[in-house]
Amino acid sequence: MRYLLIGLLALTPMAQALELSEALSLEISPKLVSDYRSSGISQTLGDPAMQLDVMLTHASGLYAGVWTSNVEFGYDWLEDDNYGTRQEVDYYAGYYWQITDDISLDAYYNRYTYPGESQFNGADIYLTLDAYGFFIGAKHSHDTDDTYSGYYAGYRTLLPLEIGLELKYERIDYKDDVFFNRDWSRGRQAYDNWSVGLQKDLFGVTWGLSYVDTDLSDAQCQSFSGYDDLCSATLVASAGMTF
Repeated sequence: MRYLLIGLLALTPMAQALELSEALSLEISPKLVSDYRSSGISQTLGDPAMQLDVMLTHASGLYAGVWTSNVEFGYDWLEDDNYGTRQEVDYYAGYYWQITDDISLDAYYNRYTYPGESQFNGADIYLTLDAYGFFIGAKHSHDTDDTYSGYYAGYRTLLPLEIGLELKYERIDYKDDVFFNRDWSRGRQAYDNWSVGLQKDLFGVTWGLSYVDTDLSDAQCQSFSGYDDLCSATLVASAGMTF
């Protein structure tokens, strides 16, 4: 899912936009990642993903856009076949308020859809406060059967050689037991995930490398996703551009 895009672009010195008018700009951001992780859990069975974000921004701080990525959810044990969707398409709109040079507030609504598997469709509302490189925020599901909420915090800065650094911790709470041990005798509602990411602009491309992990066991991961290796620690490499 689209996540904290405004803040990430702020750490990318080479990020540009197409000026449509004095007030309107269009940002087109293609990206290739070695694994599409959402809140620490792979959405592609650990395989690479091609992603595209198209965002229209206004000088007032309003913005709207479309984000898409390929997904792979594997085998549907209930229907005894493969899931029919291979694509996620998100539609979002929000407001970015640059309060001072060092403080900003980002609020947006994100509607995510999966062509061919509409039971996965849903929406989130995000609110993020960024101050002097530190950020805190929350998200809450809206119009979805799997109600959950999330809280996150982290820090972004530019290291020497214009290398961007982001540290992030997030807690996701599904309000009901959805993660179970191997014999299904104990369940839990919430889990934690965290990441450490670096990015660097070179040869017109923004290169990234992130360490991503969760506190879910292999059994808990399998009870939730159907696979036991989608929640464990991994390195995610990425290459993207913004123009």
